[in-house]
Amino acid sequence: MSDPYPQPPHGRVWNFSAGPSVLPLSVLEEVQNDLLNYKGHGMSVLEMSHRSKVYGDIIADAEATLRRTLNVPDNYSILFLQGGGTGGFAAAYLNLFASKIVRDKQRKLGRQLSCDYLVTGSWSASGLKEVKRLGAKPNVVVNGIVSTESGESSYTSVPPVGEWNLGSPEETAFVYYCENETVHGVELPQNMVVDAVDPSIPVICDMSSNMLSRPVDVKRFGAIIAGAQKNMGPAGVTIAIVRKDLLERDDDPEVTRNLPSVLDWCYFDSAGSMPHTPPTFTIYVCGLVFKWAEKQGIEALERLREARSKLVYDEIDAHPEFFIGRVDKKYRSGMNLVFNLPTPELEAQFISEAAKHNMLQLKGHRKLGGIRISLYNAMPIEGAKAFVAFMKEFYAKNRE
Repeated sequence: MSDPYPQPPHGRVWNFSAGPSVLPLSVLEEVQNDLLNYKGHGMSVLEMSHRSKVYGDIIADAEATLRRTLNVPDNYSILFLQGGGTGGFAAAYLNLFASKIVRDKQRKLGRQLSCDYLVTGSWSASGLKEVKRLGAKPNVVVNGIVSTESGESSYTSVPPVGEWNLGSPEETAFVYYCENETVHGVELPQNMVVDAVDPSIPVICDMSSNMLSRPVDVKRFGAIIAGAQKNMGPAGVTIAIVRKDLLERDDDPEVTRNLPSVLDWCYFDSAGSMPHTPPTFTIYVCGLVFKWAEKQGIEALERLREARSKLVYDEIDAHPEFFIGRVDKKYRSGMNLVFNLPTPELEAQFISEAAKHNMLQLKGHRKLGGIRISLYNAMPIEGAKAFVAFMKEFYAKNRE
């Protein structure tokens, strides 16, 4: 018997995983076609030396395509790194404090500069924890929204800019934030942070989970960091887009004494992202995703993201006593949509029944529970429509 909900082709499932996540079908088909013999070169990219001309062309093309797709200015380097988001937390802090711009500013002040952290969910909280461990003096600009009743913070909204505790420009090395929080389903509006920050201060943004889903004015950032495994490719590579003046260093060897080479942006930049063997296959697949995104167009991907998320949020809003959304509507994520049902038992039933219709990876993060549906770039609108049809049926059967 055929399934009552739309199904993807080739016997595949609707993969709503928060990451690693769904890839464009055309990309998977091209990878499959070239897996044994890449473009007639007699070997797979999996087997290929990163020092070969063929692979050199692959990584150069990936960088060039991403630069075109996001309109990255020439005074920014694009780096293919390892270490994931966790490595990025440390790398951002260590590289900024090794930069000549920050060191000169610190010498002028006569003491260690602070760094501003906006904590809007689990990942920015982890970033803050990491830099504290490394000896930073962070200033917490916001930490969720504070309840007037309990006095406790929760990551369901963001305080208005007028309530932010931004440090003084003369004493601040950089501002860090995570634009989309995959765990809590909170996403900051575009330009909210860069509009609020003094333009002399580099803004460092983690865009791991919403990169390529909407246009970004790269020149307003000091650096953008993004793990590939949400919107750009398989797990294993982290991309950093870094303003080149932040890569300038003093000659003093003390600058990099506590900066491991594997986290050193200059080390990678000087070697074309290949000072040692990179994650070759992952970068290759990312390059194909970049071509796919360029062909779709960033504006079209943004329209698709808004259409997908609207379908689900409209159903949540139609029955708020059953599909319980806890995130402030102004900050609801277009990528990771989270909600609860009236009881944990209903949530378990929802996940189990959805799986029978090939809708997988809907269990909320272990910290929160509930339901989480991730609608990344490669998820077609049909996937969101199938999910909403299931929501409607589940509500009709279980609302009492």
